[in-house]
Amino acid sequence: MEKYLEAFGNAFMGTINWTWKSILFEVPWYTNYFWGLIAISLIVWGLEILFPWRKQQSIFRKDFWLDAFYMFFNFFLFAIAISGFYKFLEVLFRDLGIAANALAIIDTRAWPAWVQLLVFFVVLDFVQWFTHILLHKYPILWQFHKVHHSVKEMGFAAHLRYHWMENILYKPLKTFGVMILGGFEPEQAYIVHFTAIAIGHLNHSNIKITWGPLKYIFNNPVMHLYHHSYTLPEGKYGVNFGISLSLWDYLFKTNYIPEDSGTIPLGFPGDENFPKDFVHQNIYGFGKRDKPN
Repeated sequence: MEKYLEAFGNAFMGTINWTWKSILFEVPWYTNYFWGLIAISLIVWGLEILFPWRKQQSIFRKDFWLDAFYMFFNFFLFAIAISGFYKFLEVLFRDLGIAANALAIIDTRAWPAWVQLLVFFVVLDFVQWFTHILLHKYPILWQFHKVHHSVKEMGFAAHLRYHWMENILYKPLKTFGVMILGGFEPEQAYIVHFTAIAIGHLNHSNIKITWGPLKYIFNNPVMHLYHHSYTLPEGKYGVNFGISLSLWDYLFKTNYIPEDSGTIPLGFPGDENFPKDFVHQNIYGFGKRDKPN
């Protein structure tokens, strides 16, 4: 047990130290997710100000600061809190003989770097798309995902407004995706991570982008706005589940874009009773269950 506790403590303190070094610019720029997140956020926010889709929407839209707090909480504070737990599991699995490549279907290490990155990006995006469907389909998961869908005005920071329990679900499934690829991340994986942040910010932004013919591959703000629509097509528990790629929605017929005015009401039935503050939003999901939107 002492070994596991030591691994837990080292990972926890290591993540704190790395985050602090990131703030002080003492890590390589390409692994500095703290300032990288800030830079991407400021760029996309600037584009929202210069080219607003919904011109009546305020620069400091509804819940702007709440969403800004969610960004740093989910991306850094909660990551620090659970880092020790995942290291604990890693050591435990290793002792049980479960290697990182135990589920490997393909080994991409001998492939060119750009192919590794592309496959890594596509596999992880599919895992997240599938997980996203689960969050909508099952009431126990929908209760937590309501936090993300409580957004009433879309803006870049809404990207990272989500319940911390989603990290608990996403992280193991993303790890599963990595294990399928031989149990490792490509050396240049930071490119994929920064790309996913940028696309996610854009998809939630107040900017009208469709990407033209590339809309069948990449997600976009027009498509994702309908994912947040208050009113869904009859019989549907959700549409447009894509994270970075829209490809999966078009392949599996979960795409839905009836128009592109950007003026549709957002949220879910009953959201008027949903908590408005961070603390109560994050304990709400542990209460009674109801059906997904």
